[in-house]
Amino acid sequence: MVAAVVLGLTGSASAVSPSPFGPTPPHNPYAGPDGTATMHGDTGSSDTSPLAGPGAGALSSSRTALASACPTVLVGADGYPVALCTPIFGQVPTVHLLDPDDGSSLATLKLAKGSLLGGVYAYIDHQDRLVVADGSRSLLRVGHHQDGDGGWSLAVDRRLSLASVIPEDDAVTGLSPDWDGRVWFATGGGVVGTADDTTGAVRALALPAGERVANSISTAPEGTAVTTTHATYLLTAPDGTPEVLWRTAYDRGSARKPGLLSWGSGSTPTFFGPAGGTEYVAIVDNADAAANLKVYRTADGSDICSVPVLRAANGPGSENSPVGVGRSVFVAGTYGYPYPAVPEGAGPAVPASADFAGGLSRVDVRADGSGCSLVWDNTLRSAAVPKLSTADGLLRTVVRDPLIPGTRGTGLLDPYRYVEIDPGSGRVTRSMKVGVGSLYDTVQMAGTIAPDGAYLQGTVTGVLRVTAK
Repeated sequence: MVAAVVLGLTGSASAVSPSPFGPTPPHNPYAGPDGTATMHGDTGSSDTSPLAGPGAGALSSSRTALASACPTVLVGADGYPVALCTPIFGQVPTVHLLDPDDGSSLATLKLAKGSLLGGVYAYIDHQDRLVVADGSRSLLRVGHHQDGDGGWSLAVDRRLSLASVIPEDDAVTGLSPDWDGRVWFATGGGVVGTADDTTGAVRALALPAGERVANSISTAPEGTAVTTTHATYLLTAPDGTPEVLWRTAYDRGSARKPGLLSWGSGSTPTFFGPAGGTEYVAIVDNADAAANLKVYRTADGSDICSVPVLRAANGPGSENSPVGVGRSVFVAGTYGYPYPAVPEGAGPAVPASADFAGGLSRVDVRADGSGCSLVWDNTLRSAAVPKLSTADGLLRTVVRDPLIPGTRGTGLLDPYRYVEIDPGSGRVTRSMKVGVGSLYDTVQMAGTIAPDGAYLQGTVTGVLRVTAK
């Protein structure tokens, strides 16, 4: 068994060498490039990228001010970033086409307003279109087009109503394509469905009453993984109608914790595995005493392990999807993070608030699949969803440092740093301050490595761009 190594921000290196970074989940033929097609990199939500980040040497950063929170920054095969943002004023979801050279906005398109999470999850398809569900309960494919004079515009290239299966008071939370080209979606109210916008067929299944879907969903050749506020599911749809292959409940705790956006797991389920990249599914539960990494066999939902994580930081909660690759899983803690808003119906947090604990843990599944071992556990305060590059072997994120070193509180003048982390030890190997104050708050949103190596990170007011000088 691998012994746990507890580290601080720059703790000593673990004697354990990192497991091979691969394979990642197989490429989905109906999604854009792996690493940039979804908020979590690929349709398996591995939070990995085959692209290398900013090169060696000095770093620089710039901020594109969009007066909007921009949780989703994706890049298609043509290299143009597309950001899905929610403006501070009016909160009408808006798509931005960004200049790949400097991050400036080239074109915008407003979408119908829906729920808080309705303007978060989307993906880039195999034709570089943004696939998103808007507030009218419609599935949209948004394309970007250049005219003869070089100007850019955004337009809805295809639209399909989902209103026949989604109640008027419900909204799509997550969506992802399967290997047959259908778009799977899940709503906050627990409706899971498939949509084929070439035939117009829409079919759905209602999950048990009281189970809500507060995060996105993940797809792999074996099926579609959905984690509700009570359980994780694997679903298939041989004839287009969703059916449950397995359901595994987890400990959802006695209430929503501060720093989480729902009463239950904060995870988009992560497919990973050492052979084909999808043998396992990972989430983090919401148990009262500790947050536990749960790993299941994709084939039947049976348990591989349940491992307490984030113990060094003493912060029992994570709103972030785990990073998964090969046999390794990385979990970032969000307990106590001060979100500007929580979704309607999230319920009160218990306690009402807490200091931001943070924490980052690595867990490896044993080679024989008999269980898991904690490799390292540190106190890093990640303020974003970490991403792992399989090209350069580094974890990347933005951390929120306390204004007063050594404390755990948060405030409007907190400094934010871009950091690179050695996944073998948990040590920070390079960092750069990107800004001070709430304009730079990354609110646990996911970063994306662009094809040119730039690290694109959404904030509450726009998009950060970190590059090598």
